[in-house]
Amino acid sequence: MTRVHATELPRSSLLYQQPAGIRPGDFMDCYAKPCDLPPEEAAERAFRFPAWVSALMRLRNLLVAPFGLNTEVTTPDRVGFFPLVTRSDDELILGLDDSHLDFRISVLKQDGQIYFATWVRTKNRFGRLYLRAIMPFHILIVRNAVKRA
Repeated sequence: MTRVHATELPRSSLLYQQPAGIRPGDFMDCYAKPCDLPPEEAAERAFRFPAWVSALMRLRNLLVAPFGLNTEVTTPDRVGFFPLVTRSDDELILGLDDSHLDFRISVLKQDGQIYFATWVRTKNRFGRLYLRAIMPFHILIVRNAVKRA
């Protein structure tokens, strides 16, 4: 199996062109691996999460529901359970804005690599605490997802 590696998201990504823009203090990470799949197929494979991830998401939803955070995506345009924001021939941008943070996921196919990048802008103290709490799980889940692409 091809090794997943942490890297920079190429500057050609639509993520850098999002209306809110990427600012200092925002969280961003990116993982990549060689891949011949188009972004849609890579994302569909990556976001077929194993049972342990689904269990963590159910637990997350139970814990954050009392705080009024989004626990359900109702839009029909989505990949996995992530809402589709925009797409091009080579990239999908997925994401959601919530009261505590905004996030976007880029799935970019370029030069024989598939890149999965996550960008997060926290909006308040709760958002910063939430991001800090989920970070170990985020890294594990994303690296595991990219391996499946």
